[in-house]
Amino acid sequence: MGPNPLWLLEDLARDLDLRPGMRVLDLGSGKGATAAFLAKEYGVQVWAADLWVDPTDAAAHIDRDDVVTLKAEAHTLPFAHGFFDAIVCVDAYEYFGTADNYLSYITSFLKPGGQLGVATPAMTQEVRELGHIPEHIKKLVGWEALAWHTADWWRFQWEITDLVDVTAARLQENGWADWVKWSHAVSEYRGERDGALDMLEADNGQYLTFAILAARKR
Repeated sequence: MGPNPLWLLEDLARDLDLRPGMRVLDLGSGKGATAAFLAKEYGVQVWAADLWVDPTDAAAHIDRDDVVTLKAEAHTLPFAHGFFDAIVCVDAYEYFGTADNYLSYITSFLKPGGQLGVATPAMTQEVRELGHIPEHIKKLVGWEALAWHTADWWRFQWEITDLVDVTAARLQENGWADWVKWSHAVSEYRGERDGALDMLEADNGQYLTFAILAARKR
């Protein structure tokens, strides 16, 4: 439901240590492509949680016994503390994870040493540093671009808490280009121009990419 989720997850997984039998939460799992990928490629058991997609519809897309689908809001998750070995979030963390207290909440569901992995839209410069949201970005997403942070911003935000050890915080070198490829593919599939293309073409790789983030709970 966001740009190129499987490409993002494949890149993110390079910075995670996922092993068969692990319990993994796919937070903001959409229709379930990322959850199915995690279960199939890594042999993990996945809980696919999303607020907007009906669990029955998601289960029909996934059709795997090792993936549990459920409806859940990111601030009221129905799990026991310390339940998961890893939590993965692709194309969703920007909607809830920028709050100063969210890292404490989400890592409460991880075992000690558990892993948190995030792939999220990012900017090469902070909006605060620019002093404005670039017009071509503002035209499409408005103030929501305030949540598209740099990798350095995320690293500081997580490290300052002493809750986790950050193992990766990087901007994708090919993030903008992959997003363009995805938008062209969506346009061809739908038979109409994808709404993100104007923004991406105007940007030309100056500001827009994705951040890949990973950490272990202390």
